[in-house]
Amino acid sequence: MWAPGRPTRTPPSITLASDLMVSPARRHDGSFQAMTADQDVEFGVHLPLIDLGTGQSLAALKAYVRAAARLGYRYVCANDHLVFGRPWLDGPTALTAVMEESRDMTLATTAGLPVLRGPVQLAKTLGTIDVLSGGRLVVGVGPGSSADDYAAVGIRFQERWRRFDEALAALRVLLHGEPAGFEGEFYSTRDVMLEPRPVQRPGPPIWVASWGSPVGLRRVARLGDGWLASAYNTTPARFREGLDRLAEELRRVGKAPASFPSAIATTWLHITEDKGVAERTLEDVLAPMLHRTAVALRSAPLLIGPAEVCAERLTAFVEAGARRIFVWPLVDEARQLELFRERVTSLVPRQP
Repeated sequence: MWAPGRPTRTPPSITLASDLMVSPARRHDGSFQAMTADQDVEFGVHLPLIDLGTGQSLAALKAYVRAAARLGYRYVCANDHLVFGRPWLDGPTALTAVMEESRDMTLATTAGLPVLRGPVQLAKTLGTIDVLSGGRLVVGVGPGSSADDYAAVGIRFQERWRRFDEALAALRVLLHGEPAGFEGEFYSTRDVMLEPRPVQRPGPPIWVASWGSPVGLRRVARLGDGWLASAYNTTPARFREGLDRLAEELRRVGKAPASFPSAIATTWLHITEDKGVAERTLEDVLAPMLHRTAVALRSAPLLIGPAEVCAERLTAFVEAGARRIFVWPLVDEARQLELFRERVTSLVPRQP
């Protein structure tokens, strides 16, 4: 099992999803074994930070995370926006609020926004989460794709990539407690030492978000400790191509591809046997929220629709090399996590 800050490795024995579903082993407290599929594919959950019309509360968030922990999900993730088309809870705050309910799950930002929040402020927040969680944090970061977020903080959207490269370097220096600091065009951390230091040393692993472009994957290889892909911005074929390209880039910078983790995040989830309900989820919820057409979303490999369809799409990602997949339920969140475990992962076939 992968642990924050440690290289991945293939365990001596692998728990299959089919084995889990046929005879789910429960612990004494009623929880399940860690939720994995063939070849040690791990699953995580996104916090339901978006208000889709049902309201939000701390009690509901905690109940959701308790359900995820009980079902054996291995990651709990928080995305980040400042402004959005729908009400959106603050990601790092929400992640901290459910820390106790997460038990031993890995906490992940998917992705944090060091340009918008500022590398010093974000490093202070993330360092605190790592300390309070006992070293369970994965720092996923990206530049952010929302021009509205940039306008809200008075930063030019066109500068996001130059700023992101610097902000990421500054963030790493701050989390590692490097006394020399960082000096760049936009950011300086000279004489800034944040304490207490994170539990993980030299610091929490930093996974860089990219939709899979050649330039983006070069950035992942050069600046990251892992790759954070986006499920609704890729396909199994493109993800496989991205892994192959990333392996080349990693070898070019002297890093070992085998020990470089990746994950597919923001995997929208709505398991329903009612095709009309699935269609309304695409047309009335996702299309306006993501500023995509329903036609484009229908052709994407989203986990929306009957369990068998979702299993086929999940299998395609697993066969393409996905080993960590983070789902985001759109309705009745805790029940969707149960359905995903019971009716979708159980259909993922054994890999050769």
